[in-house]
Amino acid sequence: MKTIFGPVNSRRFGSSLGIDLSPALKQCNFDCLYCELAPSATTNVQKEAVEVSTIIAELKEHLSEKIDVITITANGEPTLYPYLDELIDAINRIKNSTETLILSNSATLVDEKVFNSLLKLDQVKLSLDAVTDNVFKRVDRPHVGIKIEEIVKKVIEFSHIYKGKLFIEILFVKGLNDTKEEIAKLNETLLRLHVTRIDLGSIDRPPAYPVSGLSYKELHDASLLFESSLPIHIASRVHAEPNNRHYDDEEILNTLDKRPQTIEDINLLFDEDSKKRFQNLISESKIVTKKVGNLEFFILHENEKRKRAK
Repeated sequence: MKTIFGPVNSRRFGSSLGIDLSPALKQCNFDCLYCELAPSATTNVQKEAVEVSTIIAELKEHLSEKIDVITITANGEPTLYPYLDELIDAINRIKNSTETLILSNSATLVDEKVFNSLLKLDQVKLSLDAVTDNVFKRVDRPHVGIKIEEIVKKVIEFSHIYKGKLFIEILFVKGLNDTKEEIAKLNETLLRLHVTRIDLGSIDRPPAYPVSGLSYKELHDASLLFESSLPIHIASRVHAEPNNRHYDDEEILNTLDKRPQTIEDINLLFDEDSKKRFQNLISESKIVTKKVGNLEFFILHENEKRKRAK
């Protein structure tokens, strides 16, 4: 089976050319409740692996200057791929200005070889759905022996060493990891990380198990429970029903002070009159834009000045 797919236009990462390191079957150390793939037994090794030379030959056929990122992923967990370090080195030799990205569930960062391999990438996206043992086991259903406290320790360490763009993704499952208690624990951990962006999402494809996601409004409400200094972004557009509520000038500024918003967020949150006030505040330079990764956020001008002063 082909390992290369795309390119696809990713709102978060730009034009992405994907590499599937397990194209034939699911091979993962998690069996997440929300996974878009069918339930399966977990594993801590990838038993079926494509040769590096095969992947590189396919990649050369599809790589072009129009690609923003080469995204390493899998039907499962890509860091289980036994030749990952060799593959990353081979990609780095041919990628030119295109950046490399991996989408990982974070669990194998406890492996020193994987940890060091990921340091060679331009961008890393790590999942962190929960930080307490009980919730982690219920949501992510990890392979035997995987401990969330060890993962958290390594994610923190990685964030302080890594020189590229680090993204953290939290995917909420209704009634499990969206409680105030779990979010408070997540918040404590996130404040210890050095990251480019934290993406909050929920279920947007048919899940492996009978669980439900959060609506856009619920995601927005959850985002407000995190420290305002954290670079939180609502990544999911599932159930993104417009809130379209009336916001006066003070409420608009207060909302952006607590949490920077993208234009998609603005269109979902504000009614038409509020959007006009929002545009007026931009023209008055009370609101400015800030680029974070591939996304543009609206923030208060005062916040931007404070950050520049640091």
